[in-house]
Amino acid sequence: MEQKMVNLTIDNIPVTVPEGTTVLEAARNAGIKIPTLCFLKDINEIGACRICVVEVKGARSLMASCVYPVSEGMEVFTNTPKVRHSRQLTLELILSNHRMDCLTCSRNAHCELRQLASDLGIDAVRYANDQLLPQLETTALHLVRDNSKCILCRRCTAMCKNVQKAGVIGPNERGFATHIGCAFDRDLAEVDCVSCGQCIVACPTGALAEQDNTAKVLSALHDPTKHVVVGPAPSVRVTLGECFGMPVGTNVEGKMVTALKRLGFDKVFDVDTAADFTIMEEGTEFIHRLQGNGPLPLITSCSPGWIRYCEQHTPQFLPNLSSCKSPQQMFGALVKSYYAEQAGIDPKDIYVVSIMPCTAKKYEVQREEQRMQSGCMPVDVSLTTRELARMITQAGMMFDHLPEGEFDPMLGIATGAATIFGASGGVMEAALRTVVETLTGKELEKLDFTEVRGMEGIKEASYDVAGRTVKVCAASGLTNVKKVLDGLADGSLQYDFVEFMACPGGCINGGGQPLHPSDVRSFTDLPALRAQALYGQDQGQTYRKSHENPIVKKVYAEYLGEPGGHKAHELLHCTYVPQKRYRTDD
Repeated sequence: MEQKMVNLTIDNIPVTVPEGTTVLEAARNAGIKIPTLCFLKDINEIGACRICVVEVKGARSLMASCVYPVSEGMEVFTNTPKVRHSRQLTLELILSNHRMDCLTCSRNAHCELRQLASDLGIDAVRYANDQLLPQLETTALHLVRDNSKCILCRRCTAMCKNVQKAGVIGPNERGFATHIGCAFDRDLAEVDCVSCGQCIVACPTGALAEQDNTAKVLSALHDPTKHVVVGPAPSVRVTLGECFGMPVGTNVEGKMVTALKRLGFDKVFDVDTAADFTIMEEGTEFIHRLQGNGPLPLITSCSPGWIRYCEQHTPQFLPNLSSCKSPQQMFGALVKSYYAEQAGIDPKDIYVVSIMPCTAKKYEVQREEQRMQSGCMPVDVSLTTRELARMITQAGMMFDHLPEGEFDPMLGIATGAATIFGASGGVMEAALRTVVETLTGKELEKLDFTEVRGMEGIKEASYDVAGRTVKVCAASGLTNVKKVLDGLADGSLQYDFVEFMACPGGCINGGGQPLHPSDVRSFTDLPALRAQALYGQDQGQTYRKSHENPIVKKVYAEYLGEPGGHKAHELLHCTYVPQKRYRTDD
């Protein structure tokens, strides 16, 4: 059935769009950008901020273009004196309740409010409130909240409730006393927050930011008693460039390595290498369970946000979780064991830094069950992509002019299977490449398991593996994760292997990734462009299967023994436990 088309004019420009299109989207088709503030497409479409108002001929008042549908013959005007005055007045009133320490704000270069003030020609704020004090909430390990910079746009609450199904924040009280907070104004550390950080990338101002740990890293780099090792996650190489104005999806692996070495790290390894170890361990675990030695489905454990959600909300599925540590934690464990032994360094003198797309990794590195038998925590500090970008900028490096560097080889060689870990479905595909070849004893003719690729929230497939049908599923975003869990619980869904990622699209869309304004986030498929770059790198890799990695073979042969063996289990596995959903001791 053909979709009905609607004809209208916007600023006297003829436009034809499908029925149901909003004025905001129709204007984009005409090359007209209507400013927005509270709008995030498909996430927060509430028409609350009134920045996007337009004149519609025949309407009694200005209309919010983000929610107002087009109609046949409609005449819209986006830049009249009435519209400009309304937007400017509205923005001044918003600014009247916003603490404006823009020069020292962590968000100053990416603040949509500051940019909007510039775009609308605001050169003074008649109603400024100079008495606003910081309203800091710092109890969460991954996030800092400052409600003195909150503009009540509800983007964070929509992301938390509608996309992530956590729903731990929302508007409290009414009128001038309205503020965003947890139920009963509890601290974030006391509620069911999974630390995913999606609220941070949704926020248009400096009201939400990651806990900045760059000072700790700089201190370690200048401590002569510390041997500082760093490793970036798979997805960081295709997102870091965005912080320096490069096109979305640009692979900057070589420049990133050079930048890390110039920052002063003693060794620059690759968490991709640890991802290959993850596949060896998780693949072995899956084969073991397929042969009747454990509950199915096996559910991946790479995403600490998903792990925390499972521990809080669905502890009945904890037996299904893979006991494998995440690649980040495996990386730290290998550095403080195998590398320490090879280099003749006391593990307690090694300081491990990870560069992650994820704010939940800041929580994961402090989980006590990750502690090694030596007494060391595998990773000392986890930085986001944004924090690394700040360190590079503060060091005065011209990132786009940096030469291409190479990882230090001992733990710096990885396969294409590890590279695609950064995209939803990547862990599943990487595991299948190794599991299928192990079970069949034959080399795969086709390495690409395209059925589990793409940005759909839930992807499923069935494969014939050594005469057995193996059903798999990859889901990202906790709303989709919950749908799959509900199906597994009531028996309507049956799988053998499941990959869950807390963030929609996987790590490429993590809460620690580069910030983009709402017009980019709403109308550009950032996850798809970033994933395309990872799959492109996979195609060009010398090795594309984890079990082919020469470093992996060497470490197992000389140090770990066989995959899933005693020593490997001691270093690379852990247990997950039910957690209280909220604190009740007060």
